[in-house]
Amino acid sequence: MKTKDVHVKTGDKIPVTIKRLGINGEGVGFYKKKVTFIPGALPGEEVIAKVDKSFPNRIEANLATIKKRSDDRVKPPCPIYEECGGCQLQHLKYEAQLREKKDIVRQAFQRYTSYNAHHIPLKDTIGMEDPWNYRNKSQLQVAKKEAGVIAGLYGIGSHKLIDLTNCMVQHPETSNVTNVIKSILGDLNISIYNERKRTGMVRTIVTRVSFQTKQVQVVLVTAERNLPKKDLLIQEIKSRLPQVVSLLQNINGQKTSVIFGDKTIHLEGGETIQETLGDLSFELSARAFFQLNPIQTVKLYNQVRRAAKLTGVEKVVDAYCGVGTIGLWLAKDAKEIRGMDVIQDSIRDASENAIKHGYSNADYVTGKAEYWLPKWLKEGWKPDVIVVDPPRTGCDQTFLQTVAKIKPKKLVYVSCNPSTLAKDVNFLSESGFKIQSLQPVDMFPHTSHVEVVAALTLNKK
Repeated sequence: MKTKDVHVKTGDKIPVTIKRLGINGEGVGFYKKKVTFIPGALPGEEVIAKVDKSFPNRIEANLATIKKRSDDRVKPPCPIYEECGGCQLQHLKYEAQLREKKDIVRQAFQRYTSYNAHHIPLKDTIGMEDPWNYRNKSQLQVAKKEAGVIAGLYGIGSHKLIDLTNCMVQHPETSNVTNVIKSILGDLNISIYNERKRTGMVRTIVTRVSFQTKQVQVVLVTAERNLPKKDLLIQEIKSRLPQVVSLLQNINGQKTSVIFGDKTIHLEGGETIQETLGDLSFELSARAFFQLNPIQTVKLYNQVRRAAKLTGVEKVVDAYCGVGTIGLWLAKDAKEIRGMDVIQDSIRDASENAIKHGYSNADYVTGKAEYWLPKWLKEGWKPDVIVVDPPRTGCDQTFLQTVAKIKPKKLVYVSCNPSTLAKDVNFLSESGFKIQSLQPVDMFPHTSHVEVVAALTLNKK
């Protein structure tokens, strides 16, 4: 029996009881059996929502009135929380955020797999003792206003730049350094990029801080190579910000929302800064991928180690390996690590990191796992464990098919998107793999994001 179509129009006010949080942190309920998404609403609340858009299969609405409040609702501590949009859950108690993130993972497996969602081996979310000031990197767009130079993020659903002078989830030093650089750019009257007119020079200030060494790296993204008053700019940054030990310029003249262009120029100091995770240290160049929350990254990688259960005799593949962080975390407990990535610079960094840490059992190659795994199998080398940490889009279908053919004893899947994880796990389950555990880790408190470490083993026939 088909549900009768619900006729609502933009501006209508409707009563909704919120059942759960959605994948983007919005409240989810039903109006006359039609699913309704309401940002800012919390599970258990009874609200009046104002319809923004109505579709055949859903309603999108804005929170108008809360008739019954959740006991977990709190006042967001950030003064620009509702404008900025960088965080989605500051209005929810942190303990409740962890509970709801676990439920978001459960929902994904209920929606995209044949598993009984209440019987999957899903553990409680691992949170932070202090869930603030955890981000080690900021990438803020720059604009010129009457009062001077501002740098920030675009507001929710708009193209208005919100000036971030102090972000509560950023390491304080990233905000401090960015604010000083804004002042320097204003004092020197250096041209600022105008996105609408596509004129001007400085587009973005990228600041990265090492939690362990306290070193700071700054990248100025410019529309052109010829940076006006460059020597004076470098001199002022050195004078006012001695903690900046790596200063670079990246050139991006394209009409794009992508931050970095292809060309990076070394301006002053070193080309990298050093960060430490546990016993491992890494050199971070301007465009190197590195986890944004070093404190939780250690917890995440320890869960990967626990899921892999290595005994010293296993051959391990680190797919989508990047600069080799996960593979090197496991290397002391493995017989051999082989990693691959399509980005050649990452493979170079991974190889250098392995040598630097004295791991002669780790080898890295450029290319896709679906090319290397069958080649190695043909040569007589078969992995016991495959570890994969793909982008939000999940694993490439060809990769999953290759894993199904190779049939390692164990697969450890690190995911930043529960929906794509569930879809990929469903495919692997049909290919003979079984979930042993699902461990959510809160890498980004006060946002809707949740990371999951999934341990799968091959069913023995």
